[in-house]
Amino acid sequence: MTGIGGDPRSVKTPTREMLEKEVETRTREERPLIQVKGLTVHFDVGRGGFWGQKRLVIHAVESVSFEIGKGETLGLVGESGSGKSTTGRAILRRVPTVSGQILFKGQDITHLEGDKVRPLRRHMQMVFQDPYASLNPRMRVVDIVAEPLIVHGLARNQREAMDQVRGLLELVGMPPDAISRYPHAFSGGQRQRIGIARALALNPEFIVADEPVSALDVSIRAQVVNLMQDLQRELGLTYLFIAHDLAVVRHISHRIAIMYAGNIVEIAERAAIYDNSVHPYTKALLSAVPVPDPRVQKSRKRIAYSGEAPNPLAPPMGCRFQTRCPLATEPCRKEQPYLVERAPGHWAACWNQ
Repeated sequence: MTGIGGDPRSVKTPTREMLEKEVETRTREERPLIQVKGLTVHFDVGRGGFWGQKRLVIHAVESVSFEIGKGETLGLVGESGSGKSTTGRAILRRVPTVSGQILFKGQDITHLEGDKVRPLRRHMQMVFQDPYASLNPRMRVVDIVAEPLIVHGLARNQREAMDQVRGLLELVGMPPDAISRYPHAFSGGQRQRIGIARALALNPEFIVADEPVSALDVSIRAQVVNLMQDLQRELGLTYLFIAHDLAVVRHISHRIAIMYAGNIVEIAERAAIYDNSVHPYTKALLSAVPVPDPRVQKSRKRIAYSGEAPNPLAPPMGCRFQTRCPLATEPCRKEQPYLVERAPGHWAACWNQ
């Protein structure tokens, strides 16, 4: 078979190898950019007890699993100490893992170390929480943004990187004269824009944003969040957006994962989490989010839970939330619940819901 006016000899019959390669390419393109399977992270903090015979281990993250599609933003929400930041750092290979798998574009990167991690840094970057602490006060903006380009061999020196630095600063909305100034000359929002420019210098595909707006004034937060959304649309970025501000997460995320004491207790599309949450902890979190309308806020019912958060050095058996959950029953105290799909794309880990 040929096209109109085509030469039959110019048409190649697809071989089995060609067809298999096409299927493999299509599968690879449809595969999630990030896959986390049973991720567990512990921190050894020394020894305690009588004569120091007991080894103390913080159970930071336990058997966490999720996926992030290309161009998607997954919001990771939870209270302080829940393991959100540790999860993000583990994906970027900044902290060691005890067990589980981390796959980037289908490649297992769980045990990459040393020089093998460096090529990965070009594809996976981080935006830090505190813009005041994440920028070296002794370096000018041009030095800060050009450094990753020089380290990874994309520019031989600062002079060669100058045009790229100017383009990156313009991309994040910084004035041209910022290039020669020091971090102390900028506001918190401007510093975070510089941090974003530094993260974008290597043209990454995936960015872990670790509470990038929590240290900023409320009036500035929306500007930085909108900037990140614009960059995502323009550059096709994929985000893991870590935060405890549910209003910000709702604005930027496509899907949301709720984390408690090292476990993911619920994960679903944004609308499903806010309108049809399943897990008691998720419901309690959402009930604490203030509403700007005083009449609506007054009529809302606040869900409160008593008790203390579990000790990460000695977490309880069963569900981590059972020490504070009003619905806890005997199975909750004996066995850890696993994520079950309650609706298409909506997963929750609870024995009583």
